[in-house]
Amino acid sequence: MKPNFSLCVYCGSRPGKDPRFAQTAAQVGRWIGQQGGQLVYGGGNNGLMGVLADAALAAGARVVGIIPHSMVEREWAKRDCTELHVVDNMHQRKSMMAERADAFLALPGGIGTFEELFEVWSWRMLGFHHKPVGLLNQDGYYSTLLQFLEQGVSHGFMNTTQTDLLTVGDDPAELLPRLVLAAGYEARPVDISQI
Repeated sequence: MKPNFSLCVYCGSRPGKDPRFAQTAAQVGRWIGQQGGQLVYGGGNNGLMGVLADAALAAGARVVGIIPHSMVEREWAKRDCTELHVVDNMHQRKSMMAERADAFLALPGGIGTFEELFEVWSWRMLGFHHKPVGLLNQDGYYSTLLQFLEQGVSHGFMNTTQTDLLTVGDDPAELLPRLVLAAGYEARPVDISQI
């Protein structure tokens, strides 16, 4: 059965110190499943990635994991994905993730999450795709990054046209439907705190 939409989620391969990060990753996964959507992600079984994928699968979502050969053991590839693609390198991974997605969302994470977010955002700015890119600023995790981006604008290295291409929110219940709608799909109202 064809999913209603396909959301690519970038997030940490570690759980972080605050258990709320994992709780939110699970809520996002369950929301995707309850909406009849598909999760596209990096194929790992550790940290927020594993929590997200487990929750999406349990809620009935299709889960497409994409992981390079060299990272299969390091990230303990999630073998029970609906589809698990093992590719040669990171370039193939990110390209396939972008091709399979209708929209993108970054949850809290580390350097890999940052790199993926900035790449897909810059691709949008350059016109390589026209898919919405979202950033979940959970509990202020990305607040200093957002301040830094404003500094880039004030110093003339960026402009608001570029920053406006990034859809930012601190509430997944509000941000997820906005991303899906911007991608041309409708989301059913769901109380995300109850899932």
